[in-house]
Amino acid sequence: MPHVDPALAAGKAYIAGCGGRYLSGEEQAFFNSEPPWGLILFKRNCHSVEQVAALTAEFREIVDRADAPVLIDQEGGRVQRLCPPVWPAYPPGRILGRLAESDIETGRRAAWLQARLIAGDLRQLGITVDCLPVLDVIAPGSSQVIGDRSFGDDPMLVADMGRSVADGLLDGGVLPVIKHVPGHGRATSDSHHSLPVVDADLESLAHDFAPFAALADLPCAMTSHVVYTAVDRTRPATTSPVVIRDIIRGRINFGGLLMSDDVSMNALSGDYGERARAIYAAGCDLVLHCNGRTEEMRKIAEAAPPLAGISGERAARALARVQQPKPFDRDAGREELLALAARAGWMRTS
Repeated sequence: MPHVDPALAAGKAYIAGCGGRYLSGEEQAFFNSEPPWGLILFKRNCHSVEQVAALTAEFREIVDRADAPVLIDQEGGRVQRLCPPVWPAYPPGRILGRLAESDIETGRRAAWLQARLIAGDLRQLGITVDCLPVLDVIAPGSSQVIGDRSFGDDPMLVADMGRSVADGLLDGGVLPVIKHVPGHGRATSDSHHSLPVVDADLESLAHDFAPFAALADLPCAMTSHVVYTAVDRTRPATTSPVVIRDIIRGRINFGGLLMSDDVSMNALSGDYGERARAIYAAGCDLVLHCNGRTEEMRKIAEAAPPLAGISGERAARALARVQQPKPFDRDAGREELLALAARAGWMRTS
C-alpha cells in the first residue's frame, strides 16, 4: 500500500474528481501526496460495472483508506451519471412529486423504492455517497437548472419526499447529501454559468429553508452558490460566513458535514486557491472540485487543511452511517417503481 502521512489519516478537506475512466499516473501521484477525503465521479468516468468498480478500488488503495468515500450525482431524470444502456433510467424528482400530490403514501413509496434501487446500483460499484435528495423548492420564474429535479413547490411535500429518498439510500448502504442548502429553487439564473441573486425577504425565504430544517438531522449537506440579499448582500451561501453561521448552522440547525457545491462553477470568482480559502473561511468543512483538472486541484489542495477537529468529527459521524444494505428484492422493486412512475406519466427509456 502507498505511504500516507499519519496527519492526513482522513485525507485533506476537499473532494476531487478525475479525468477519465482510470487514474492517470499524474493523478495517482497527486492523490498519494495530497489525499482528498473523497472522489466524485461523473459520466466521463463511468463506462462499465467492472471499470467503475476498478476505479473506486484503485482510489481507495492510493489514499490507503478502505472507507474513503466515493460520491456521485445520481438523481434520476436529467442528472444521471450512470446512464443506459449499462444502468437503468430513473424518473426525475418531479414525477415522484406528482405521485405524492395525488397520494402521499404512494409518493413516499416511489421515492423510497427509487432511492433503494439507486443505492443498489451504486454499492456494486464501490460508490458510497449519493448527492441526493434535492430539497430545493421550485418557484415560478426560476431557472431550469433545478426545474424537474425538484419534487415540487410545497416545502412540506419536498421535505416528506426527501426523507423517503434519504431512508432508501441509507437502507441500501449509501450516504445521502441534502442539497442545495439553504435553497436554490428561487434562483433565476444557473450557477454553473453566473452568480444567481435572490432578493426575497427572510419571511419568503423561510419557505425555501423549511425542507432543510426538517431534514437537518441527516449527515451531509451541499451548499448553494446563490446570493440571498436579505442575509448577505454580496456573497453566495458557499462563501458567506453569515449565511453558514446564521442560516445553515443557526436557523436551519444543520450540524452535519457541510460541503460546497462545485468550486469550478462560474458563480464563484477568483483563482482556485482564493475560492477554496473563502469557502473554508465561511465555515464549510469540505471544498468540492469536480472537473478533474489536476492543475486546478493542486491549488485547492495547497489551501486545504487536514480534515480534522470539528470537521473531522462531522466526517467520521457521517461515514459511521454507511451500513451494510438491508435485504431487498431488486427485481420486484424495479417493477413496482415503473408501475408507479407510469401513473405520473413517466415511461422508461431502457
